[in-house]
Amino acid sequence: MSTNPFFAPWTTPFAVPPFDIIRPEHFGPALERGMAEHLADIAAVTANPAPPDFANTIEAIERSGALFDRVASVFGNLVSSLGTDELQAIEMEFAPRFAQHGSRISLDPALFARIDALYDKRHTLGLAPDALRLLERHHLGLVRAGAKLGEAEKLLMAANSERLATLHAQFGQNVLHDEKEWHLALGADDLDGLPDFVVQGARQAAEERGFEGYAITLARSSIEPFLTFSRRRDLRKTAYAAWVARGEHDGPHDNRVLIPEILALRAERARLLGYDSYAAFRLADTMAASEANVARLTDEVWGAAKHRAAAERDRLMEVARADGINDRIEKWDWLHYAERVRIAAFDIDEAALKPYFVLENIQQAAFDTASRLFGLRFIARPDIPAYHPDMRAWEVQDADGHVGVFLADNYARGGKRSGAWMSSYRDQSTLDGPVSPIIVNNNNFARGTPTLLSFDDAETLFHEFGHALHGMLSRVRYPSQSGTSVRRDFVEFPSQIYEHWLAVPETLRRYALHHETGEPLPEALMQRLLSARNFNQGFATVEYTASAILDMALHAHPDPANFDVAAFERETLARIGMPDEIGARHRPPHFQHLFAGSGYAAGYYSYLWAEVLDADGFGCFEAAGDPFDPAVAARLRRILQAGDTEDPMSLYVAFRGSEPNTEALLRHRGLVALAGAQE
Repeated sequence: MSTNPFFAPWTTPFAVPPFDIIRPEHFGPALERGMAEHLADIAAVTANPAPPDFANTIEAIERSGALFDRVASVFGNLVSSLGTDELQAIEMEFAPRFAQHGSRISLDPALFARIDALYDKRHTLGLAPDALRLLERHHLGLVRAGAKLGEAEKLLMAANSERLATLHAQFGQNVLHDEKEWHLALGADDLDGLPDFVVQGARQAAEERGFEGYAITLARSSIEPFLTFSRRRDLRKTAYAAWVARGEHDGPHDNRVLIPEILALRAERARLLGYDSYAAFRLADTMAASEANVARLTDEVWGAAKHRAAAERDRLMEVARADGINDRIEKWDWLHYAERVRIAAFDIDEAALKPYFVLENIQQAAFDTASRLFGLRFIARPDIPAYHPDMRAWEVQDADGHVGVFLADNYARGGKRSGAWMSSYRDQSTLDGPVSPIIVNNNNFARGTPTLLSFDDAETLFHEFGHALHGMLSRVRYPSQSGTSVRRDFVEFPSQIYEHWLAVPETLRRYALHHETGEPLPEALMQRLLSARNFNQGFATVEYTASAILDMALHAHPDPANFDVAAFERETLARIGMPDEIGARHRPPHFQHLFAGSGYAAGYYSYLWAEVLDADGFGCFEAAGDPFDPAVAARLRRILQAGDTEDPMSLYVAFRGSEPNTEALLRHRGLVALAGAQE
């Protein structure tokens, strides 16, 4: 084997991972050494004969495991962005070992004893606020990992973690398998209603799969436009059925057999820690704090959303009857007829808009918005090595110089995880001198020449870039508090508030330029676009909120080990009165937020919670009369800089001046007049 690049200093610009020389075979040895060094670092902390203090315990923990962190961050990102068979095999091998490694540290009694001793006298240590919070969060993290349990219970927790890690990896790989394997082949006679950009994307998808003609894939950027524009109801039904059946096929890739075990293991963890359910356990360390508070939020939105969706359905049926549909529209019909109603109501359609939303222009709009708000500059760096030809890199600077590196990987492709996400290859900190962040945004846009985005796609790009700014603008001492290392139902606030700037007329006039003529989006068309933003919000709110309610129900189930996942899904949706014509945005067998990891488990509601914050928070700029008001932008930057150094509600109140309420959310979605209304 050639020299392992993880065992040598990186001489790339800004010490970006040398992607051009990293190979799959490098990860095993590097992960092995990284875990060994990490355990040695922790052993040095616990063996220290000096009484525990903040420096020799908490700061020493913050410095521990540097090699492991470096290797694991590269590996985790490449598994998601590339998803090769080799990387997936390594993931399945190491997932339980990562969990075992984590348990050896979090359940180490000597380590907890030192932290617990510091915690008991924390208010006498004279710690700065960020250090005090770090101590408290370290202590809470270990308690929630099982550090106070007896030895038998600790063994159960460790075994539980290892098994969950394997199941999470297997769940995600099963969804990816279905997304890679399925496509709908189309001939020239099957293109009725499809605009040029959909046809072009389908042609390219077929070429990538080695045949002539056209193909619709299970990338959201492929299937949603097809469901929107295709006039072939039979083909829409076929595509929709495949879309909602991901992870739900008999055989080795069936996620239905994994979900009960995942839920049962999580419920076991919660009971070991003294909670009635996993939902109660997770919510105890969130802004929402309890199932009751989440239920109040979802219930308030649910009634208004269903009422709005019923009115939307009636309008869609008027058009559907002209096509001979006299009973009801189905789930595979909604997007199609919604688009036709939108054209009639607002004289606007997706095919007319897309030519104005060129990927490169919208990326630049996101950059320039950050420049105006926060004084950032983005300098293209083609000399930075890439892990795939789709990846692009920029150096980020402000008035004081280098801030970090931003990477963008925007296109859908086989093997890449579906959806959109932000991650980091290196987090910001200053504990031992300035460490600048390396942040990546992944999207799954359908490639074109040029690549044209829907308005929703453009919002997704802004959303993920809001997360990127949260990581990029971090200004903290300790790595554990950096950037997005905040409570789950606060992490979506910076991303969701950033979406607002896409819809600022000034942004659209400057960056929504026709890909052929360079002409800006016509003023009348822009006004119609903005007027139509709340169109179909009943549908959008119902499909999202149903998934959030289902998530909470799954994780509050008292005995999930042997339950029928499909039956529980049907019963839950029936109980809340789910409209027959609308499907939940995510069904359990492909709900990767919940089951490909625990990050959003009993936490999918957090997008709605954060929307309360972002809708209310953008009101600061509206009240100032300027979406780029410098004083308000400075207060927003303070949130982005703070990471997890302060309580999130305290940060929000310092920004806004008061706690938020749901009225701003309902108004933003066009539901305010319907709050509490029922069908």
